[in-house]
Amino acid sequence: MEWQAFESKLLASSSYDAGKHILYLRFRSGEVYRYLEFPPEQYREFLDAESRGRYFLSHIRHQFRYERLAKLKAA
Repeated sequence: MEWQAFESKLLASSSYDAGKHILYLRFRSGEVYRYLEFPPEQYREFLDAESRGRYFLSHIRHQFRYERLAKLKAA
């Protein structure tokens, strides 16, 4: 899985499994979550957003089923 690093106060990086429609987000805290049934077009919107943290708060958090995976050192 390839991770894309971010310059964000909230998010450290993301990865997306287009075949399974799963968004993986690593937060600065080290928490890693996966968001299920996440549409590919919405991942493109997320990547293109002026602020990925604000996009997450407005359009992803509380909108998709998710699972907490692990707590890792923030990249």
